[in-house]
Amino acid sequence: MSEAASEPPTRDPFAAYQCLAGRFDEAISPDGAPRAHTRRMLETLARLGEQRLVRAAERRETIFLQQGITFDSAGPDEGSGDRPFALDLIPRILTASEWNFISAGVAQRVKALNHFVSDVYGAREIVREGLVPWPLIASRPGFARPAHGIEPPNGVFCHVTGCDLVRDQAGEWRVLEDNVRVPSGISYVLENRIAMGRMLPELFGGYSVRPVANYPEFLFNALAAAAPSPRGRPTVVVWTPGPANSAYFEHAFLARQMGVELVEASDLVVHDGTCFMKTTDGLARVDSIYRRIAEEFIDPVEFRPDSLLGVPGLVNAARLGNVAIANALGTGIADDKAIYHYVPTMIRFYLGEEPLLANVDTYLLGDPEQLENVLGRLDQLVVKPTGESGGKGVFIGPSATEREMADVRAAIEADPANWIAQEVVWLSCAPTLTAAGTVAPRALDLRPFAVYGERIEIVPGGLTRVALGEGSMIVNSSQGGGSKDTWVLTEPDDDSLALAPGLTPQFEPPSLPALPQVPWATQSQHQQQQHARRVAAPPRAGIG
Repeated sequence: MSEAASEPPTRDPFAAYQCLAGRFDEAISPDGAPRAHTRRMLETLARLGEQRLVRAAERRETIFLQQGITFDSAGPDEGSGDRPFALDLIPRILTASEWNFISAGVAQRVKALNHFVSDVYGAREIVREGLVPWPLIASRPGFARPAHGIEPPNGVFCHVTGCDLVRDQAGEWRVLEDNVRVPSGISYVLENRIAMGRMLPELFGGYSVRPVANYPEFLFNALAAAAPSPRGRPTVVVWTPGPANSAYFEHAFLARQMGVELVEASDLVVHDGTCFMKTTDGLARVDSIYRRIAEEFIDPVEFRPDSLLGVPGLVNAARLGNVAIANALGTGIADDKAIYHYVPTMIRFYLGEEPLLANVDTYLLGDPEQLENVLGRLDQLVVKPTGESGGKGVFIGPSATEREMADVRAAIEADPANWIAQEVVWLSCAPTLTAAGTVAPRALDLRPFAVYGERIEIVPGGLTRVALGEGSMIVNSSQGGGSKDTWVLTEPDDDSLALAPGLTPQFEPPSLPALPQVPWATQSQHQQQQHARRVAAPPRAGIG
């Protein structure tokens, strides 16, 4: 019997696909026909068949495990442990016009948030105008008093921002929350594109997709621009808490892609108000630090005195203008879910513009009137703790049990100022490969990444997170969610940015003069040995 005869018959994975009532489907129109920009992709998937998709998914899991592209929990009902990060093999496609609107709205928001952080630790003009209450700001967990008066060398606080966007029932884009402290997930954006080119290169046929592989260049340029007074080639490092951190894969990935050192606290020291990196040839000055460590652990002198992850004196070095820290100290205030409520006000106040991207309707429960309204209709709202991330503590009223309703009511009444409520947004959905090998609609969001250096650069697309469970709207990887490769199509007459499947241009740091006191090869030897040992350990990664 021939090999072809032994193959099971090809089944159309879309045979039983049905759009969800009342939800915006990003690939299929309400009449059941493919949308114009997804038609070719859907036809290719149908031609490939269910078995090809299943085999590709199996290969993806094997490759991700081998490469350490994993996370440490698959969901609240499953055991912990390293698992391959879930990449759905059906991409999400955005048209050029959609992306132009999204990127303009994200850039506008990043500018306003940067103004706000600078203002909070400076003149406080928005407070003096009575637009944002100071007691609210000062009571937020992300408010960092040691950051007062510290002005970054180039005036940029929010070097890397990930805004979480959702699409509502009408297909309108809205901002769900802002991630300004230590936004994660960009490594998956780059790895997902590589994986799609290897697993299903046929899907790229006929599409001109904008590349994402230049993110390391954006990031390096922003970190170099943030460095203090020029001394030739600035020394940039990525600061990780270590291999035990859930996002260590991303830390190592970005350091490797930028061609810079991956360091831990033990590799850094502050002397006479200047930060240095330990090398085999002695100390080498550090100009710019991309921190992937929570602010409260950065410096035991200024923040938590029991921190073993921090570098004593680092905040003072930043205060003196001798080292840049990205994201800057104090940016956590712009990450707070209660402060999110005021971002449209910030846009109007600092930029004199109307917001392009709307917030989800949000209620601050520290206000007695809003609290009373929310408690009266908990079953209709989403409730979130203001200081948490990664989907922790999120309560979705329409799907809650009586016990869950009682528990969240008690938690809110005990500390209403630390909770917000939002109107339910029934997230848009898109075709997603299920564990059974069929295709079904699943909810998704979008996290575009903006890098602020001399100007704001936004990676085309960003990270699409998808809820893999039927009926679920929780897209966080730590809660069982996965991701999709996000394609942004080029303009119809612009093929200059098109990439062949799997082609990823390699970034090389700019050709600037080396630091005169320590040649690069010698300077890196000890750090490279440490890095090799860390990468050899099983890394774990996850996204909030």
